[in-house]
Amino acid sequence: MPSERLNWDNLRVFMVVAELNSMKAASVRLGESPPTIGRKIDDLENELNVQLLNRSTRGVELTEAGKFVLNQAKAMAGAAKELTRQSNDKGQPAEGTITLATGDGLGPYWIAPRLPEFHRANPRIQIKMNVVEKAPDVGAGDADIAIQFTEPKQHDVIARRMGTLHYISFASRGYLDEHGEPNSLFEYFRHRSILHQAYVHQIERWAPKMSELRKLVSFAFVTNSASAMIEVCKNGGGVALLPSYIGTVEPSLVPLELPEVAPIQFWLTYTERVWRMPSGRIVIDWLKDMFEAEDAFWFTEHFVHPNRVDSLKPYLKGDASAGG
Repeated sequence: MPSERLNWDNLRVFMVVAELNSMKAASVRLGESPPTIGRKIDDLENELNVQLLNRSTRGVELTEAGKFVLNQAKAMAGAAKELTRQSNDKGQPAEGTITLATGDGLGPYWIAPRLPEFHRANPRIQIKMNVVEKAPDVGAGDADIAIQFTEPKQHDVIARRMGTLHYISFASRGYLDEHGEPNSLFEYFRHRSILHQAYVHQIERWAPKMSELRKLVSFAFVTNSASAMIEVCKNGGGVALLPSYIGTVEPSLVPLELPEVAPIQFWLTYTERVWRMPSGRIVIDWLKDMFEAEDAFWFTEHFVHPNRVDSLKPYLKGDASAGG
């Protein structure tokens, strides 16, 4: 017989297992042992008197009942979040400093333009943005929250995959008028090419195209600065590999009709300590909402070429979430 009272912690664990399709992965994220995760799922199934997951050596898969319960659990979590927000609105506004570590692309070009709106709603929260080359250790206090390109393995760090950067080729109109447009990636050797040093992230996702390009191309400009790359590119310095969303923030850059070079995943990371801080939770929720917004279709798993965005916009709203 189903219990009249549900254990919210069991539901929370179930949502993480469903998101990751793995009890082992959920145990790493939540910092609990796999047997404990399995016991909580068993307890929830007993409470509801229904099977939620099909287990196999490949992981877990939701049953139809599991899909229904997941939707209801998400709705409950959303209602609790809204209740907390409205309660905070009626009390003292959250305040404090939150240190956010990001790379030199997403931080300055996607997150920073949205900060004024955040501060209008949260005037007492200071965000200290550190642009870093290497992923910080949020568990050790290098930052409160991080956007990073490697999934942390520490058991005390919460990591949510927020999206995917799709790297494509850009050039200025002046450069293309003078030198023409490459018809394939393997015509790069005829052009001045621009590269960011940090493209060592997830190197397996660049192969084989990037490894072959590295052999063929003598890059004219290599830097650890996205802003330097963009400035050189838009002033006619050559062809640059940049995330697809850059075309919206630098409209003078022309996206070339070439295939995607690499999809690079990124994660939002923080600790339970930061999540329990009112200011920390507000910033985390703001970042999650940012990458699930309608204009964040650039970060879904499915690559959308900038030249075809207008024709796809009517269909994008329902697929705006990047997952994770």
